[in-house]
Amino acid sequence: MKYLHAMIRVLDLDAALDFFVGILGLQVTRRTDHSDGKYTLVFLSTGEPNAPEIELTYNWDQKEAYTTGRNFGHLAFEVDHIYETCERIAASGVVINRPPRDGRMAFLRSPDSISIELLQKGAALPPKEPWASMANTGQW
Repeated sequence: MKYLHAMIRVLDLDAALDFFVGILGLQVTRRTDHSDGKYTLVFLSTGEPNAPEIELTYNWDQKEAYTTGRNFGHLAFEVDHIYETCERIAASGVVINRPPRDGRMAFLRSPDSISIELLQKGAALPPKEPWASMANTGQW
């Protein structure tokens, strides 16, 4: 058995791509528009060989937001430097819902409220302000 991808339904494909590609830095590996079924599939990965993918599914006629449930859990990404990554993401206007107070872990949400976990590669970094003093914001 081989793990292939996780699928996320998105309401605004441009906003989702801006978040996952423009802000998180994932790469589009392929995109297919299905006019007969009125949907678009966009696959994303880190760009590393044989990396698992995220499939964004955009249904053209969907007008109402999809329900959000914590039963999905989250997507997790390892980062080289959690503080620099969170600074870059916050500078783009995205809220860091669970700041990396411990130098190891942070959470944020995609435009479709998918919870994203960022984990420090290797050992946790020493606590650093302003992150060490920040409170959680919203749900993550």
